[in-house]
Amino acid sequence: MSDYRRGFETLDREIHEPRLPIEGDLPDWLSGTLIRNGPAQFEVGDQDYNHWFDGHAMLHAFRIEDGTVGYRNRFLETNSRQEALAEGEIVRSEFATDPCRSLFGRVMSVFNPKPTDNASINVAQIDDAHVALTETPIPVAFDPETLETAGVVEYEDDVDAPMSTAHPLVEPDTGRTITYLTEFGRQSKYHIAGLPAGSRSRTLLATLDVDRPRYMHSFGMTEQYVVLTEWPIVVDPLDLLLRGEPFIENFEWEPGLGTRVRILRKEDGEEVATCTAEAAFAFHHVNAFERGDAVVCDVVTYPDASIIDALSLDRLRSDEPTPGTGRLRRYRLPLDGGSASSTVRSDERLELPRIHDAAVRGRPHQFVYGVGERGDGTFTDQLVKIDATTGDAQVWREAGTYPGEPVFVPRPGGAGEEDGAVLSVVLDPAADRSFLLVLDAASFEERARAPVPHAIPFGFHGQFVDGAGA
Repeated sequence: MSDYRRGFETLDREIHEPRLPIEGDLPDWLSGTLIRNGPAQFEVGDQDYNHWFDGHAMLHAFRIEDGTVGYRNRFLETNSRQEALAEGEIVRSEFATDPCRSLFGRVMSVFNPKPTDNASINVAQIDDAHVALTETPIPVAFDPETLETAGVVEYEDDVDAPMSTAHPLVEPDTGRTITYLTEFGRQSKYHIAGLPAGSRSRTLLATLDVDRPRYMHSFGMTEQYVVLTEWPIVVDPLDLLLRGEPFIENFEWEPGLGTRVRILRKEDGEEVATCTAEAAFAFHHVNAFERGDAVVCDVVTYPDASIIDALSLDRLRSDEPTPGTGRLRRYRLPLDGGSASSTVRSDERLELPRIHDAAVRGRPHQFVYGVGERGDGTFTDQLVKIDATTGDAQVWREAGTYPGEPVFVPRPGGAGEEDGAVLSVVLDPAADRSFLLVLDAASFEERARAPVPHAIPFGFHGQFVDGAGA
């Protein structure tokens, strides 16, 4: 297959290449490892997973050192994967796949649930452990050098809920990680928790009661506040127990509810404001910051939640164009509550947004990096850098190739949000391989690339870490 659909085919090859060929000139200061996460096996036996989010997690590491690039990839050997391979069929429910085909199986799953540990979304650090994350709070540790799975990381606290975010946020000044969890029950709750740097013990910062929880993939954070954006896609908790449907199919799109944004103070957990906005949906918050008597929050939005179904594997592999990108929308959220105003910040579409986290997380930002799309149904076929203050954009594009999430790497001692490099893994289906792309963040022009000897399926998120690697 010579188009983007090649990125939704299984990769069953695990390799270690200490030195990839390099075209171009790597920045001499660039040293460390890009670790990426994403699904790589989309079927077990004669059963297919339903959704891009459901495939078995695979880690990819690009080690950059002394002008060389090494590569290694390895499946995350989770219980979900090992049980499926042992049984020759899908065993655990995923985001949009339910293996319980019989009434008995569905009843038993209610009384003996097996939450997925298929951590295929993101990577992070907990204490001294490198972990892979998904939306169940089951972080799976791995060795950052060999990518060997090291087992589930156990938290040393009693914070408990079956759903979390795969996008925890780190406070630049303290190193504390902030996350949220959703507890389903007769009285459902949202929990905000903080994990100090170097610790495995979370502390509850706030708890909010909610009757019908909403699906929130990510959240926002300023220096003082946590921003929970409740899109109007809701669930009756009893449906999760009794309907026997895959997780996300229990949620209903109810645009009449509108969007509700809840702003909580981190210091004492108080909900200082509740704001309302028109119905919309988003996977990814970009950043949030305080400005006068309001919080400003940038999010990649869609008109509705149909993007979830559009990312099903049947749709992605079909001839029907898939909208792989949304709009960069800025919300102004008054700290005294009430109606939120919003504006689209650029004509360029984007997804998988990244910023210079260490410099501007929770503070005013200017530049947002993301994957983009020309708008002709060719999925994510370019990288974009958007100036969120002016709407101007720079684009990197090469015909017939499909880049993944751009990760900003700051130059040591550098100043500003564009003083560094941008790294992306790009699929070249015609060559049946992928390559690591290195862009200069300021000019957004190519510095170097390093081809990999196979095609890497489209993944989600990654992080650049010092040391370790392939």
